[in-house]
Amino acid sequence: MTSSFVPAAAAGFGTGLSLIVAIGAQNAFVLRQGLRRQAVLAVVVICALSDAVLIALGVAGLGAVVTAWPAALTVVGLAGGCFLLCYGVLAAVRALRPGDGQGLSTRGTTTGSVRAAVLTCLALTWLNPHVYLDTVLMLGSIAADRGSLRWVFGAGAMLASLAWFAGLGYGARLLSGVLARPAAWRVLDSLVAVTMLAMGAMLLLRTL
Repeated sequence: MTSSFVPAAAAGFGTGLSLIVAIGAQNAFVLRQGLRRQAVLAVVVICALSDAVLIALGVAGLGAVVTAWPAALTVVGLAGGCFLLCYGVLAAVRALRPGDGQGLSTRGTTTGSVRAAVLTCLALTWLNPHVYLDTVLMLGSIAADRGSLRWVFGAGAMLASLAWFAGLGYGARLLSGVLARPAAWRVLDSLVAVTMLAMGAMLLLRTL
């Protein structure tokens, strides 16, 4: 049994990573916070801990409950779509009308910026129905096939989430030299705006 732990955990790690790495609103936000070095630890912890909770719920079998109550995903989809559209508009405004000191020199960890980052991260994480589909339903169903090793599989997926968000948040600073100029931030905010607006529109279209 012990010899089966490593393959099960590795399978969970690989499966979890394949679902998390896809470009999305949450990853774009973590990348931006990492580049600005604002509330990186809080954002990484929220993302990784949220995934861990959802993966645990999926492994425990909550996927059947979510499937039986589709109205819940509809409500989450509507709220999440509206939030992503609003966030995308704000990113577009930043790109079109950059403020003074748009570069990395404006980074900071004031209470207001940390609070805003935490609230935004929570919304991007918990108001995205794809998160529930990927973690609770998909990972949960795959873990169920592992039988007694389903929690080992789940632990591997949780580790993948932690490794990805930590690497994305803290590794982003390696690009600080490239993004030291305001023009580079306008490009980044433009990409964030396109990502958020596209995902928000798709969420609303699929939900309505």
